[in-house]
Parts: sequence; structure tokens; C-alpha cells
Amino acid sequence: MDSALFPPESDRRTPVVVLAGFAGLAADGVDHAAAALRETAGTVVVRHDLAQLREGVVHRTVRTATQETSAVLELAHGCVSCTLRMDLLPLLCTLGGRDSVDRIVLALDPAFEAEAVCQAIEQVVVTGVIGRLDGPAGRDVRVQAVLTCLDSAGWLADAIGDETLAERGLACADDDRTVAQLAVGQVEFADVVVAVGAADAAGSAQADRGKLAAVLARLVPGAPVAWVDDPSELTPACVETLLERVPADSRRGRVFDAHAPLLRGRPPLTSGYGVVLMEFAAGRPFHPARLHEALDVLFDGVVTARGRIWLATQPDEVVWLESAGGGLRVGGAGRWLAAMSEDELAEADPERRAMAAMRWDERFGDRDISLAILVHDADPAEIRAALHWALVEDEELRLVERAPDRVAEWEDPFGEWHADPCESGETAVVPVEDGKSSRGEAK
Repeated sequence: MDSALFPPESDRRTPVVVLAGFAGLAADGVDHAAAALRETAGTVVVRHDLAQLREGVVHRTVRTATQETSAVLELAHGCVSCTLRMDLLPLLCTLGGRDSVDRIVLALDPAFEAEAVCQAIEQVVVTGVIGRLDGPAGRDVRVQAVLTCLDSAGWLADAIGDETLAERGLACADDDRTVAQLAVGQVEFADVVVAVGAADAAGSAQADRGKLAAVLARLVPGAPVAWVDDPSELTPACVETLLERVPADSRRGRVFDAHAPLLRGRPPLTSGYGVVLMEFAAGRPFHPARLHEALDVLFDGVVTARGRIWLATQPDEVVWLESAGGGLRVGGAGRWLAAMSEDELAEADPERRAMAAMRWDERFGDRDISLAILVHDADPAEIRAALHWALVEDEELRLVERAPDRVAEWEDPFGEWHADPCESGETAVVPVEDGKSSRGEAK
């Protein structure tokens, strides 16, 4: 029987629209977008207010066009993960099973990361929901789109800073995430972006808008961007139209691992308003001590850097590096294919194996360095020179190939996935033991 004659059964899971935005004007945008979407019959808007999370209390509101219910949740551990696991995910399963619910809108608290929510929907097993077999919420719901609101006047400053969420008063003292990591992550994961407070202006204000537009074009290429002066402009027709404009190939909640292509969506590779997306690739490893010194180039004039690195002292391990403003995450992302056993290779992603085969080196296999760096106010040539300096030299490369035991004795600041700032006061490197996302970086 020719299966092409029979189209696949349509996806009957309940669609979920995720709304994200940082505190302030962006959060107001989220509220207006949520109010606009709930005007459509069959739409349920869910919001968890985490303002009292440090006291172990979360306020949950569920709204439709005609009804509103609220509850106060007491969480024993008082953390974002607990809120997800103990309330949001089971609630999604319950709502997804109701015939009266056609769409769920998650209006995220600023402390939530949309990527973490979407990953939890697909991967975290939900237990104890009456009348439902245990399993991920992704069996009942699917992410239709992620819409992120940002404050056009303040987002770039947040994205390049080094202030922590705790210092901003938005998280507990033990939450080491930075404002930049959250601001960049919310936008990078978006399918559609709303820039709020974007009135046309002459002079420097117009130039600032041009620079922000250039950053967005490279950070989320292909995503529709709406420029609105005030959150009140997010009417039902406006928001629904934005969701209809989401490209068919948009990520829609998909979380890519460390081995996925770093450049997606055909971003412009030319410069605009001083903003440029540069690539750095090398077929030899970094010397760990020199890399540790060179990393300062990623914190000044750079919005974000991300990618896979090969450390000479850790020849079997893929290392994932990701920066946002003055914050940095470094962690393990599995093993190089060349270091895997036959059984491990058989389990490896076929697409990863195919891509590796095209650049396979007879000495080092698939080991390489691949970074994408979004520059807004720095000289790409200086960044490239600093990273080239951190690579092993020819004589060192021969040791990497022929005397790995000697190389293992080199100084390696990344050897224990230590937490910075170091004694010299350098930017933080979060220990991987704190937990890993699918990309491999510490969360």
C-alpha cells in the first residue's frame, strides 16, 4: 500500500503559545498579549507569579474570556523547577485533555526561561494525573509558538551587562543566572519578537533602534519582529496576525543539542550598525590555560557567543561554551564520535554522524572548534586574533597527537569545571555539576 496516498493523521495535541518577557515594559507586553489571545474562544491563559518564590509560595492564575480562577501553591523547595514539575506540567496535561480547551497560553513570569519550559514539556515525566498514563506533557500538548516581548530602550543594555538576577532583586541569592543570560536566552528562543516602546525618533534614538534591529536579525533570523510604541497596541488582531506570520520552519519550542548547526535561519553575515555575526573554526584544540586568558574578549562588545570547543587536555570530551554579556557557561556535552566505542557510535544521532563524516580528520576524527559570536561593539579581528593565540602551536599539536599523557599534565582551569570568578576576579564559569541542559552547559 502506498503510504503517500494517505496523509498522516493531523496533530490532535492542544497547541500551546508561550509568552516571555523580562520585567518592566516587556512584562507589560506579555500581559497585554495574553489578554489579547484569551479573547479567542477556547483559549486558556495560565500564569504563575513567582514574586514570593523565595518564601515557597507561588500564585497561579487560570483565565478565559469569561472566567478566572486563582490558587496559592506552597512548594516545599521553593524553586522554579518545583513549580514546573509539581504544578505547571500536570496542569498542562489536565487542560490538554479537555474538549473545551482549544489553545493554552503560558504567560511566563520573568524568572521563567521559555527554553526550560519547552524542554520540560517534552522530556519531564508527569505522574499522578488521574485518568492519564504517566509520561511527558508533550503527549497532550505541543508548542505552537514562543512570543517574546522586549523593552526596545533597555534590552541591549541588559543583554551586555553582568548584573545577576539576584542583584536586580528578581531571584534568590543562590540563583547565579545573570540578567544578560535571561534577556538573551528569551529572545534567542523566540519564534516572534515584539519590541515595545519603539517610537520612531531622529538622531541617536533612531540609531539605537537600528542597532537593536541588526542584533535581532542575527540572533533570531527569520522571526517576525513587531515594533510597537505601547503595550496597548497588542490587540487581538495584532497578536493573532503575528502568530500566523511565524515561519513554517521555526523552532516552535524545539531544543537543539550541542551538535546542531550553530547558524540557523540564514542570518545576515554582513555588518550593520557595527553588529556582525562572526564564525570561528579551527581543526586543532585550544590550550586550556591560554583559552582561559583569552576569554575576556567575549565579554566586551559582544552580545553572545556559543559553540563547541576542543580542549587539548580533554581529548575525549566535547565542551560547550555559551556567553551572554558578562556571564559565561562552560560544560560537558558528551563525547566526540572519534572517542566512542562501536556501541556508542551505533546510538549516535545519524545526522551528527553524517555531518562529521564530511570533515573527518584521519588523525583527530571529528574533533574541532566551532563558535558563533555576535559582536555589537568590538573588532572581530581582535577577537579572532585572541582565539587564534589560544590554539595549540605546531609543536604542541604534535604532543596532542603523540603524547597525550604529557598533555594531560598541562594546567587546565576547566579540568574540574570550577566556579569562577577566580582570585583574579574574572567572569564566572558555572560548574557543570549544577545540572545540564541538552546543549551541555550548566544551568
